[in-house]
Amino acid sequence: MTPENPMPLTLQEHQELGREIRAADARLRELCSMMVGIYGQQNAASDSFREVAAAMERLRTELQAQAARDLPGLPMDGIYV
Repeated sequence: MTPENPMPLTLQEHQELGREIRAADARLRELCSMMVGIYGQQNAASDSFREVAAAMERLRTELQAQAARDLPGLPMDGIYV
């Protein structure tokens, strides 16, 4: 259920979420690289890891845009991407 007037995240909350998302993305990419290195490019699990990594990249881009909408006028560069 979505609230009628959602409260946007604060700058501090975006920064904290950004740190968590960047760390998760870095670890996901490490695991993806390991899977591809072990099982190869044509493996289904490797392919799924690449798909999840691409989804994480989209999420980071969308969160970066959301932060800019939530806090107009504040520098948002590098919070998520």
